Amino acid sequence: MSNTPGASFNIGKEARDLLYKDFAYQPPVRFDYRSLNWSSDVSCKVKLIAPGLSTLFSFTIPDYGRVELQYESPFAGIAGGMGLIRNSSNTYDPVANFSGVVGIGGSSLFTIGADLAVDIATGAFDNNAGLSFNSAFATVSLSLDKLDTLKASWYHMVNPLTNTALGAELKHSFSTNDTALAVGARHAFLPSTLAKARVSTHGSVGVVIQQGFWQKIFMSISGEVDFVGMNKSPKIGLSLAVRL
Repeated sequence: MSNTPGASFNIGKEARDLLYKDFAYQPPVRFDYRSLNWSSDVSCKVKLIAPGLSTLFSFTIPDYGRVELQYESPFAGIAGGMGLIRNSSNTYDPVANFSGVVGIGGSSLFTIGADLAVDIATGAFDNNAGLSFNSAFATVSLSLDKLDTLKASWYHMVNPLTNTALGAELKHSFSTNDTALAVGARHAFLPSTLAKARVSTHGSVGVVIQQGFWQKIFMSISGEVDFVGMNKSPKIGLSLAVRL
């Protein structure tokens, strides 16, 4: 229902970004024109006067937009926001989101978080919860999405100098009784050139090449092939990110 990440979004984020970010994938609801799928992500975080308090403005055009108020401290964070999300009828539903995260132990050795999203129009809600163990060797997380999908992820930074990392995610859907494993790797061949690859037990293989310019502009070219699904046509993606 909701694309609003909330305060608990960072639980499992490192493995999630390695395995899925910048690959040839589009949100479930998107703009289609003659087999061309596109979306535009714009986000801005404004720090307020009070310590730890900030406002996040985020839009994925044409799918959703949100405004969120966040409070962060060294060991905890809470967030609440309102947004609009596009539905299958190409109209927009108002959604409210509330979330919180708590770190336990020195430098947040353990992290526990949860979030709740409510569709204001229908009263339907989604709730997610997760926890993670964070160490210098690896980050391991466990989460339950919408009381249906259980995910376990693992992330390990092999070499910070070359940004070489490994990641894996095992997920199981109780409603469909489906289990899938995805593993991936990342490596920077040059300071401004990054490559990622991912394979899944569902038969998909994906590759991303990202090139940075002036440490502000990043262009990514991705390709993905599903060898098991009915649609075996390769997907090609192109993305451009500008970070100010």
